[in-house]
Amino acid sequence: MDYFLVDFGLPLLGLVIAIVAEIFVSSTFNKYSKVRNKRGLKGHEVARMFLDKNGLQNVQVLTVKGNLTDHYDPRKKCVKLSQSVYDNDSVAALSVACHECGHALQDKTDYKFMRIRASLVPFVNFSSYAGYIAILFGIIFDSLDIIWVGIGLEMVILLFELVTLPVEFDASNRALKELESMNYLDSDEMPGGKKVLKSAAMTYVASVATTMLQILRLILIFGRRRD
Repeated sequence: MDYFLVDFGLPLLGLVIAIVAEIFVSSTFNKYSKVRNKRGLKGHEVARMFLDKNGLQNVQVLTVKGNLTDHYDPRKKCVKLSQSVYDNDSVAALSVACHECGHALQDKTDYKFMRIRASLVPFVNFSSYAGYIAILFGIIFDSLDIIWVGIGLEMVILLFELVTLPVEFDASNRALKELESMNYLDSDEMPGGKKVLKSAAMTYVASVATTMLQILRLILIFGRRRD
């Protein structure tokens, strides 16, 4: 493969994918954050109703600083909603709130991929630092064996991101079912909710694609050294 494509083309493609995904998410969220749901429900209200309906009264709903910083904390058993979701009555806010509650429901039902992802966290935390350190040491000491160990550690991150995909898609599916079955969103509001959840899921797909390109680049660069 052409050296220019490997050294510059692949990183540029990864950067473009990441930027496009970020723009897609932000524009979709911003669009539907301006569309108020007809019932006047707010993000934290819908989250509380979702959780209580599914026997998750022990899970707290809290607010967290930032924009699109929403997440579920399985250790503290709480759904944390960003300021743009917690006290907002938009279609986007309700969709995001239900998505995070979907993770809480996964936790309750012992969803397989969520458990696998949790088990990988310590390895990912280690690999995210050790991988490139190993590659750097391999370059310094001119050792391909150490470099390949580093690339192998980077693949742990890819595995984690691949396992994350079904976790996120499943949480969105649970959110959509709840939004529709409980009429949190009217039938004409549901398409907007689906677009918000779909755009959020695409960021994880973009992350997988970007990591794959990074690993491919490393393999091609150091593979040609062996040649």
